Amino acid sequence: MGQLSFEDDCLIRELDSRYYGFLDLSNSKNAEIRTLVQQTITNLQNYIANGQVHDSKNFSDNKNAIQKFEPLTQEGEHMENTSSQNNDETKPYDTNANEKVSTIDEKLHDDHYVNALCKLGHLHLLLGEYSEALSAYQKYLRFRENNYWTNHAFIYGIGVAYFKLRCFKWAIKSFQELLYLSPNFTCANEVHLRLGLMLKHCGEFHVAQKHLQLALLYTYPSTYSELQVKFQIAHLYEVQNKHKAAKDGYEFLLNEKNISLELKADVYRQLGWMYHCVECLGEKKEREANALNFLQKSIEADPKSGQSLYLLGRCYAGINKVHDAFLAYRNSVEKSEGNADTWCSIGVLYQQQNQPTDALQAYICAVQLDKDHKAAWTNLGILYESCGQLRDAYACYLNATKQIIPGSSSLIRKKQAIRMKKDTIGLSKGLSQRITFLEGQLSQAPLPSITSKRRQLCSIEEAWNLPISLEMNSRQQQTAQMLPRQVTKQSPVQGPPPPYPHSQLSQSPIPAKRIKEDGTGHQEVTQNNSQTSAQNLINISESLNQRNFNAMPESNKNSEQSVVDTFDEISNDIYKQNETIKLERLSHDALSNNEDSRYDYIGADSADLSTTFKIQMDSKQLMAAVKLLPIDEPPVHCTVLQVNAPPPSPPDCPPQKLTQDQLLPPTPSVHLENKKNAFSPQLQEFCLKHPIAVVRGLAGALKLDLGLFSTKTLVEANPDHSVEVRTQVHQSPDENWDTSQGKRVWACISHRSHTTIAKYAQYQASSFQDSLKLILPQDESDKGFPGSQAMSDSDSKDSVSNSNIVLKRKKHKINSKMLRFGTNVDLSDEKKWKPQLTELQKLPAFARVISAANMLSHVGHVILGMNTVQLYMKVPGSRTPGHQENNNFCSININIGPGDCEWFAVPDAYWGGVHNLCEKNNISYLHGSWWPVLEDLYKENIPVYRFIQKPGDLVWVNAGCVHWVQSIGWCNNIAWNVGPLTARQYSLAIERYEWNKVQAFKSIVPMVHLSWNLARNIKVSDTKLFELIKMCLLQTLKNVLHIQEYVKSKGVEIRFNGRGKNEASHYCGQCEVEVFNVLFIKEQEKRHVVHCLSCALKLSPSLQGIVCLEEYRLSELQRVYDSFTLHRTQGLAYTQ
Repeated sequence: MGQLSFEDDCLIRELDSRYYGFLDLSNSKNAEIRTLVQQTITNLQNYIANGQVHDSKNFSDNKNAIQKFEPLTQEGEHMENTSSQNNDETKPYDTNANEKVSTIDEKLHDDHYVNALCKLGHLHLLLGEYSEALSAYQKYLRFRENNYWTNHAFIYGIGVAYFKLRCFKWAIKSFQELLYLSPNFTCANEVHLRLGLMLKHCGEFHVAQKHLQLALLYTYPSTYSELQVKFQIAHLYEVQNKHKAAKDGYEFLLNEKNISLELKADVYRQLGWMYHCVECLGEKKEREANALNFLQKSIEADPKSGQSLYLLGRCYAGINKVHDAFLAYRNSVEKSEGNADTWCSIGVLYQQQNQPTDALQAYICAVQLDKDHKAAWTNLGILYESCGQLRDAYACYLNATKQIIPGSSSLIRKKQAIRMKKDTIGLSKGLSQRITFLEGQLSQAPLPSITSKRRQLCSIEEAWNLPISLEMNSRQQQTAQMLPRQVTKQSPVQGPPPPYPHSQLSQSPIPAKRIKEDGTGHQEVTQNNSQTSAQNLINISESLNQRNFNAMPESNKNSEQSVVDTFDEISNDIYKQNETIKLERLSHDALSNNEDSRYDYIGADSADLSTTFKIQMDSKQLMAAVKLLPIDEPPVHCTVLQVNAPPPSPPDCPPQKLTQDQLLPPTPSVHLENKKNAFSPQLQEFCLKHPIAVVRGLAGALKLDLGLFSTKTLVEANPDHSVEVRTQVHQSPDENWDTSQGKRVWACISHRSHTTIAKYAQYQASSFQDSLKLILPQDESDKGFPGSQAMSDSDSKDSVSNSNIVLKRKKHKINSKMLRFGTNVDLSDEKKWKPQLTELQKLPAFARVISAANMLSHVGHVILGMNTVQLYMKVPGSRTPGHQENNNFCSININIGPGDCEWFAVPDAYWGGVHNLCEKNNISYLHGSWWPVLEDLYKENIPVYRFIQKPGDLVWVNAGCVHWVQSIGWCNNIAWNVGPLTARQYSLAIERYEWNKVQAFKSIVPMVHLSWNLARNIKVSDTKLFELIKMCLLQTLKNVLHIQEYVKSKGVEIRFNGRGKNEASHYCGQCEVEVFNVLFIKEQEKRHVVHCLSCALKLSPSLQGIVCLEEYRLSELQRVYDSFTLHRTQGLAYTQ
């Protein structure tokens, strides 16, 4: 490895992924540093090539394996020779002393080798060489699988590399883990922004908005301005069709004095297109005038915007100003030839003007630029069909509907090409019908002959070679060579129609219109970093003052070496930084931030905690250990899991291959004969032993009066009580169709509204009466008795059916019959629902809403629907989509009747597989609403329980079981959660509590608060449960002590606030994590909002203007912690 000067060594040691976007190595003024980085990369590559490290798992006393490392160190050679001299056997390192020395040497060598990979990744990233950076990072990860999470700069670097290479699934995972591990990470604002953009691209709008709002709070240096983030938030409203909020957001930006011309152009363009498209913004004539006005203002602000010109052409075409539309399109092509949408729109205009040859050329240009441009292929097919050229039309329609495969280069799908099944590809009904019709026509058509009538248009193959097309294809290839390799490898994916912000790359072959959907646009974020000396980076030697980190010139936007972020790849937006970002704000101290800033020359992982915290420590020992922790930086992330545990993630499915019978296991069920059976310990053991269980005959055995929960009784008791209503599509239980696309999907769409019990009861009764009208004309033998078949749908394999009902159901499916499901009826008010709640006291203790044996009874406050009863009012087809219970707690569900419900359930060991299928289907496992396709589950080796819940049956859903339910008759259900005092229940609950943090999902069970209450209220004899709870107490008490020490070091007084009786637990108003004991609020705020320390520091890094409140005195927490010990008696320590 080449020798570096002391100054160079210090500089390289300091550089890592956190400088990405701030240090511009493409600037000629930074050529010296760029050369140094490239030299270091060469040195590292030579070092890695000459020192292939062994796999520590497979390493043994093999002499050949040892010799492979000998050239790297003379000490190693000397040790082997010494070993040979002192032992008759040929195995090296046979003596204890030499074994010890060699092991240390090998470990040091391995650490240097592995850390060299990480440093190599950082340097490639700073040069904008993303594929090389990712390769190095992944090799590093291979050797650091067991502790990679201690190196936060690595996680950030690999996240950025994934982001730049459009691997959004993995980028999101990396960034989420980083924020979980280090909320105060130096570049956390950059992470939040990228997460917001990617989640917006994925359609997870609520979480995207949360991250974008958090990005605004930071005072850290940034590569974007506050106005640019607000533009993103406004655009987020727009894509959700919240047009008023979007319009207000855009208008707010226009009123800002310091808005840049580029951002102003973006805002005007968005407003213009909204006025063109959104009818609720006024009368059509007025809207069109506003649209033209705003788009023209956008072009004035940015005359080079091809996208604004394109949209202006669309507006002119919409009001039939053909000449003006052509002019706008032509100008758009001159500004951005690579926009397939423009050429498609030109084709539409030519086709409307009855110029088919010109239209053909325009469409061919569009599909050459974007081979998966559905609109262009469809229009081209219509053009061919109108000219009687059915074979060409058929080929175009197939291309419009083909499955888009990344990297596919196929252009024309011939007749014999593999066709996708209609339930696996999104076909619009009209296009599907045209394809079917043409298939029939072509199968009967005679072969073409010489005497056939001359074609009006040339075939697709001939059109592809037209002069204008050849010219466009040549330009496309030239453009591809100018773009980074990573971009040209991607195949664009069809996106939604406008509105879209513009594409600034005039030569890009990727349509700007679809940048949001496919994430393949390549536009650049520009920024003007002022010249800052390297002394501000490393503060080591005055001799480095001559090195300047200079601003990135705007003319370098398209440079392959550019290291600014292409945020607009997925957000459709151009970012041009008009503020000066001073790199001196990124001082050495700021970058340290409790990260791995003290690098060895080739990098080093973050050091482990110097102090080991164990549950055997008492509170005094814990307090003494905390005082040794540094307080110059905020305390690191608090987890209730084991010390140094990895970030939680979905588990892999069990590897065992299941048979057909095992994929459809019988549902565990038990029938109760009497009250004695219901209260036997065996019943609880039976339920806890299985993922899900059905307890049949419970109501009869306990003489429960289910009539108290009937619709009639509910109306009589509280007719005006609120009911949440979900409007859903009526479908059979084992199917879920997207009728607009004609395919089976996972997304289960429902719309929320509210009504009253009385009004919903009227709807429930009327739907039943309507069904009787359908059944009455049938033969008497088909009717059955009221309450049996009439109360059951034909969609269930277990329900009675007949052909007439089946036909009617299918007709309903095709016509998208809608239904209303009454859900989340709150029965917590004891005054309103006393008879109902009293009746439930007849249940055995393990199934009661309130019981000493129920963890949730120790929360100390109400959690609606969990430690209170909720009721569901259903008509046939009402769906509860797939989910696990909140924080993986068990649940109880009793069917009141008179109809049945059908249940589907997956054991908790397979939830990771279900999660992966949700991701595959582009739907959020936690935030989304999904209904699994059973065939997908079976293909992934995931078993599914399927059973009918009859009136009076209790369904026990064990901890972590994934389930979804559909009513097959008219019925009501009641449900609540319980938490048995078992290690398994507690473990699954805290694992989900931590995973929810990673996913930015609020845990409605405050597990920290609950754990401290459990420590106060119960005695635990189960060793595993005790250790888990004690670990939670240890971690949270350590965090409380550390936070208080840090706050005191900032000169902030901690005021005792206390807790009121039944006061709810506190959550951060920004990030929604639970805040325990130490609360932060803004001093001058009218409505006090609780913040966690991380979010408080975003508002005020010095905590000035922030009030710190304490809920419990430290002496009380110490007493509870020390008093919680393992109970040594036999059996359970609690009573029923």
